[in-house]
Amino acid sequence: MTKKSRLNAIIELIKEYEISTQEELTDKLNERGFNVSQATVSRDINELDLIKVSGTVKRSIYCKADQLDTAIPQKIKDLFKQITVSIVSANNLIVVKTLNGNGSSAGMAIDQMHIPQILGTVAGDDTLLIVAKNNADAEIIVKILRSI
Repeated sequence: MTKKSRLNAIIELIKEYEISTQEELTDKLNERGFNVSQATVSRDINELDLIKVSGTVKRSIYCKADQLDTAIPQKIKDLFKQITVSIVSANNLIVVKTLNGNGSSAGMAIDQMHIPQILGTVAGDDTLLIVAKNNADAEIIVKILRSI
């Protein structure tokens, strides 16, 4: 089986099941006839830019950023796109620069996205500070925000 078919199988599996760990994903792939290790699955997750979001049943599950977009109302995405000037991270901190007077609007949009990796936000006039749980979570948040 090819790498492309394995990556497609991963996409199908995360749409069909709430998968929260690499081990779970490895087991599901092996059940489908892919002979993969957890290390291979880890590389595939990175290549597919999968992120973790809150699940319905499980606390956090793998998801593609574009799947997350469907859960965010279009008005919120449009607002965020229109007012955002830049998104920069340093360690577990993310600074979102906005048009003047829109820091709190960006904060409201982020809060409505319910991104589980965010500990909190602080808004100023033209800046929003996002505090992530850790550096890896900050990278996930930046991917999500840039995909919008």
